[in-house]
Amino acid sequence: MAEINRQIVLDQLPQGKLAPDHFRLVEGPLAAPGDGEVLLRARYISLDAANRAWMQGATYRSALNAGQVMAGGALAEVIESKADHLKPGDLVFADMGWQDFAVLPAKGLSPQPRLEPLTHLLSVYGVAGLTAYFGLLKCGRPRQGETVAVSAAAGSVGLLVGQIARIKGCRVVGIAGGAAKGALLMKDYGFDAVVDYKAGDTRRALRAACPDGIDVYFDNVGGDIFEAALFNMRNHGRIACCGAVSSYDGAAPAHGPRGVPGLIVTRRLTVTGFVVMDFYDEKDAALAELKGWVDSGQLKVAEDVIDGLEHLPSALIGLLAGENIGKRMVKVA
Repeated sequence: MAEINRQIVLDQLPQGKLAPDHFRLVEGPLAAPGDGEVLLRARYISLDAANRAWMQGATYRSALNAGQVMAGGALAEVIESKADHLKPGDLVFADMGWQDFAVLPAKGLSPQPRLEPLTHLLSVYGVAGLTAYFGLLKCGRPRQGETVAVSAAAGSVGLLVGQIARIKGCRVVGIAGGAAKGALLMKDYGFDAVVDYKAGDTRRALRAACPDGIDVYFDNVGGDIFEAALFNMRNHGRIACCGAVSSYDGAAPAHGPRGVPGLIVTRRLTVTGFVVMDFYDEKDAALAELKGWVDSGQLKVAEDVIDGLEHLPSALIGLLAGENIGKRMVKVA
């Protein structure tokens, strides 16, 4: 086992767009676990748009400060354990940050199944899959025959939302950047239509793609795209608010969505914000259903795996720019 722990530190808080020089690679010695603790080695580190939001202030977790190891979840292997319920070789999902090794309290860590590919534990069976499942089915509550629209439709969550909506018998409209992504979503993942937000008037394009309106909108981006969807909602429509990536990286939007109060009232809309942990008491049932869909071929899993801890900064910057199709992660060991 290596005696050096590589860590990627958030060297300075970005004031504009995230750049590689906001991070710094450092090396330090390994720590030893104490009673009730485990030494973990990262296998795969998850990348999510929320990584950038944590640099802006407190969310559902504490804000990041300059000089800290960059925060992030990882699929990790137990190397040494001083806790009864975990043993060396066990896999766990842990908030261990961007580093090779970490010592963490064992409380709250649970062994994960060893399945192939292991990457599915971070994508469809991880936070991305559960976010798509609960956000759509619990907050959006789609019914057969309805129209479901989802933004960031080629991303880790949006790609699963669209497929789950299709499984539930809905017409599915994605919002994504670029003609190539749109063609891929329709050809390989069963989307009925895709709106290219880079091509012009998103509100008008959504109206053309959803001539009878949108029953359920799953929002990953906020900003102008949220506004475009809002003006195309049907009466009694439901909006599940998962993220606001349009406001994470760079200057804040010049204005928020306009006409919100009036539209919510006149169209009797339900707008629900959520965090996936809200539904963790139902996690086992959700995972069982997700696994059934994957095994039957109804749900396709797309993963974008980049090799090397040192590539984490550029991989996150690329994710924020929309480079990925499906779940992006970095293989560390």
